[in-house]
Amino acid sequence: MTRRILCFGDSNTWGFDPCSPLGERYPAEVRWVDRLAREHGWETLNWGENGRSIPEEPWVLAEREKELARWGSVDDMTVMLGVNDLHRAARPDAGATAARMERFLRWLLERLDPKVRVTLVAPPHMQAGTWTSGEVGERMLEQSYQIGPAYRAVAQRLGIRFADGSDWDVGMAFDGVHFTEEGHRAFARGIGAFLARDES
Repeated sequence: MTRRILCFGDSNTWGFDPCSPLGERYPAEVRWVDRLAREHGWETLNWGENGRSIPEEPWVLAEREKELARWGSVDDMTVMLGVNDLHRAARPDAGATAARMERFLRWLLERLDPKVRVTLVAPPHMQAGTWTSGEVGERMLEQSYQIGPAYRAVAQRLGIRFADGSDWDVGMAFDGVHFTEEGHRAFARGIGAFLARDES
């Protein structure tokens, strides 16, 4: 049977094109989720959403639970969030973001079939850009470098897999947070190689 992978994330999972005038997506041939399907023969399900933070409020979790059920049975699930949590915080903090991620993952694991292989993915480091300027922006940029180690510790505590997107040389657009076209290709190569270990 074809391997089904559910990809849960924000605009970089959805495929947002930061250069588009109307907030549009990159074409399917660019987006990393779609590239996984083409390059590996998997069925990839894109559960990305622009502006998504780590779900926490009860009503948001209730909506996510309904959506999760609609996707049906999957073999793997990748979770990559945290950029918007840093962006919206008055004082961006990787530790607080990781704590929120751990609470969400504990909630998620209670609702998933134990056979689903969950991978927590640390977003690639932000780069200097329009989103990362000014005092708060500079702290957000600094804290993005702490997400990887914090998320790795979360994954270890929960007994799930961890991948660090910063290992894959993902290029960022002018804003410092959204993937370029080449960034999507690099991310697809990295996460694809990581997930393909299960088939070797």
